[in-house]
Amino acid sequence: MHMMDWNGYRDQVLAGVGGLSKLSPDTVRGYVTLGGAGTKTGHLDAKTRELIALAAAVTLRCDGCITVHAQAAQKNGASREEIAEALGVAIALNAGAALVYSTRAIDAFSALEDL
Repeated sequence: MHMMDWNGYRDQVLAGVGGLSKLSPDTVRGYVTLGGAGTKTGHLDAKTRELIALAAAVTLRCDGCITVHAQAAQKNGASREEIAEALGVAIALNAGAALVYSTRAIDAFSALEDL
């Protein structure tokens, strides 16, 4: 059993984006242009881009991004092991961000002592 119906959810997200596209076509067109811009350089292959996108989706906590990029990663040949390695990077990055922001919290608390 899965945590949620990812395939159904992906269909709902894509339908929602389609609906938004009818209401604000330039917004969605701009998003699609932005998303495709990196593919034009040819420096990274599609699988690598999708592994990065999936790790970023986890970091951003975007379920819609997770389901779309998990499917795209699979379609571009990513293995379960490659997905796990990319997600390990996301986990480490989130931990690192918490560490850095912890120093900011200590600094904010220290500033109170200056009052």
